[in-house]
Amino acid sequence: MKAAIYKSYKRQLSAWGIPALYAGFAMAAALFFPEHETRIFPGLASALSVSAATAIFSSVASGMIALTGIVFSLTFVMVQFSATAYSPRLVLWISRDPVMSHALGIFTATFLYAIAALVGVDRSGSGRVPLISTLAVAVLLLASVGMFIALIQRIGLLQINRMLVFTGDQGRKVIAAVYSPLNSGAAASAPEDIRALPRTQTLLYEGAPRSVQAVDAAALVSLAKQSGGVIELAVTVGDTVLDSMPLLRVLGATGPIDERRLRNGIELGNERTFEQDPKYALRLLVDIAIKALSPAVNDPTTAVQALDQIGDLVLRLGQRQLEAGAYRDSEGALRLVVPFPTWDDLLQLAFVEILFCGATSVQVMRRMTALVEDLVLALPERRRPRIEYWGERIKATAARAFADDESRIEALKGDRQGLGVTSRAVRRAAEPSA
Repeated sequence: MKAAIYKSYKRQLSAWGIPALYAGFAMAAALFFPEHETRIFPGLASALSVSAATAIFSSVASGMIALTGIVFSLTFVMVQFSATAYSPRLVLWISRDPVMSHALGIFTATFLYAIAALVGVDRSGSGRVPLISTLAVAVLLLASVGMFIALIQRIGLLQINRMLVFTGDQGRKVIAAVYSPLNSGAAASAPEDIRALPRTQTLLYEGAPRSVQAVDAAALVSLAKQSGGVIELAVTVGDTVLDSMPLLRVLGATGPIDERRLRNGIELGNERTFEQDPKYALRLLVDIAIKALSPAVNDPTTAVQALDQIGDLVLRLGQRQLEAGAYRDSEGALRLVVPFPTWDDLLQLAFVEILFCGATSVQVMRRMTALVEDLVLALPERRRPRIEYWGERIKATAARAFADDESRIEALKGDRQGLGVTSRAVRRAAEPSA
């Protein structure tokens, strides 16, 4: 669990520690070089005149603090606006990007060192400009320009298209990491019935509500093997746990397991993360889609773009071995059982809310129809029955939402763009000319 603790510490460090480290190094260098470099390196001096160096250093210092205030004020405004427009849970990842912390740190370091270098100019009436401090200010100024460009690129992620792609990419990473490829020739490794095993220990959560961010399966399997029992998690990644709620149960063990080591096997935090949570990316994409379909926004095109990413994630999930959650030791004995979402759970998450909120949107219904048609063709046979079921649900929803037959027929014309023209144009092009 050391890796989980390190990641948690790293997330906290990015928020305030990185700018503080930059400021600390800048202050340490500022206390040393401007005062001592002339004595240590008497032959080193900048070719700049005292007046020119004074003007440059003061301009860098005053301009940098003004730039920092303006840039980060606008950045926070854009992040806040995007949080209301898309999803506050999603934009939180952008606001905590390490680039933000490094940019603030470099801007602060440039300001502090420029002030210190200004003090070192013409020290004791020497008429000299310290060379090392001059070079340091120049390097920091160039680094600030580079970080400013990187910051602008990061803020560009707040555009809806990039935000959807970013979320989809996170989902694709976790799917590849959590699930193994689907092997149609081999049955899934399902856990045997453990209900007959006696419950020897129950671990309860204590504290304020927290989210399950990750599970250290290797550590828990090792603990279960040492005790000769099986650990059954009562929560899954993404769940919120409350005080006195059971976290896990130990079954059939020969003796109690250290509760501290058991707690270290479950990483908890203040919010959900993409790590080990294939549902989270789908949840965020669905949030964006249903917010776009709300009467206050009325933006079905954004919902269609979200469905593009949702469809890709569903396709990838359908090609993976979803029957996970049974972890065995090196001898093949079952040691850990973790709840995982089923194929039907994932389809419910991906479709049910968008179908409900977009029932009266012709564009959304067309996109969902086309998505189901594409999935039926692309997915393995074992995944198709539930996809076909959702195709029937889309038709039933359209029958309730559109009173006349013509509107219902128009809404159910599958089209990946939701426009209702692409499929007809393709069919006409494929028809032989008279």
